[in-house]
Amino acid sequence: MTAPIATGWRARVRPQRGLNRMRESVPAVLQIVLAASAAYAFAHLVLGHTAPLLAATVTISSLGLVRDARPRRVLETVLGMLVGILVSELIVLVVGSGTWQLALALLASLLIARLLSSQPSFAIAAAIQSVIVIAIPGSMPFLRLVDGGVGAVAALLATALLPRRPLREVSRAGHELFAALGGAAATVIQALRRGDRVRADRGLEKARALQTLVDDWSTSLESGLAVARISPFLRHQRTELERQDRMRASLDLATRNLRVIARRVVYALDDRQPRPIAADLLAQIARGADLLAQSIDDIALEPVALESLRAVAARLDPRTLAPEASLGDQNVIAALRPLVVDLLTAAGMPPAEARATMPRI
Repeated sequence: MTAPIATGWRARVRPQRGLNRMRESVPAVLQIVLAASAAYAFAHLVLGHTAPLLAATVTISSLGLVRDARPRRVLETVLGMLVGILVSELIVLVVGSGTWQLALALLASLLIARLLSSQPSFAIAAAIQSVIVIAIPGSMPFLRLVDGGVGAVAALLATALLPRRPLREVSRAGHELFAALGGAAATVIQALRRGDRVRADRGLEKARALQTLVDDWSTSLESGLAVARISPFLRHQRTELERQDRMRASLDLATRNLRVIARRVVYALDDRQPRPIAADLLAQIARGADLLAQSIDDIALEPVALESLRAVAARLDPRTLAPEASLGDQNVIAALRPLVVDLLTAAGMPPAEARATMPRI
């Protein structure tokens, strides 16, 4: 069945997407609000600073709403902002503030930041804070540097003590990848059943688009593991995060192999003839992958997925399955073998054992 495709204003205005985005951002928003408020309150009430703007802005900019909430990324952003504040404070102290001083502060902050770090975001963070220091007068030299330091400490403490429930974000990214993988495989399966070259091209396009989702899952996992190593509240999640990281590494290879399969199917379907054997095999593999996707939420399904994939692997001998088929058709079946190995490995089987499950060819 073909799903309707939204066009016109319906394609641009989708309130449900906005609501989903808002709901998914709640942990990050609460982390930023609590940390920035705490930094501002400490600088204002404890240190006695009249308007500790930088205590809040440094905290907010350091944490951000990005997927990557690793302590290292937060620390790099913090250091970039502190560089900008320090440079501008020195310029204000020596030559005062004004238009040309702002230009000088920007120039110096950007160049020094580029000297210290290869990350463009490091330099931009330094530049933004240098502008704030020049534009907003301070009552005492280096007072704003202290405020920035308070914000930096607040951001780092929030990363460890107010984590953003990384496992939920990681699991969501994993489900998105598996869903897209299943969609690409389904399109290729339909092409094989119908002998449809156009549909095979579409399946190849979908398979090529999977890398972005692999990268998103990788970023979420790197961030989640980094936070779980330092946060006393997330240490119990490390085992599950490491399991999903194992799955992600194998899924990265699986998506590459699906692209290889899709390319071979495109070439094979030049004659517009159905390939039901290859279609059935890929459908069985897709069902195993779906069980593996469900195991993200229910680890008890991982061995079920393993056995399902093992059953397919035991049959993957193109000479036995299609003895009268052309070499091209046998190559399509043979291309399924690395995909099954990758999925078996994602389900926890050692690579050598996964390869041994298949008949020799």
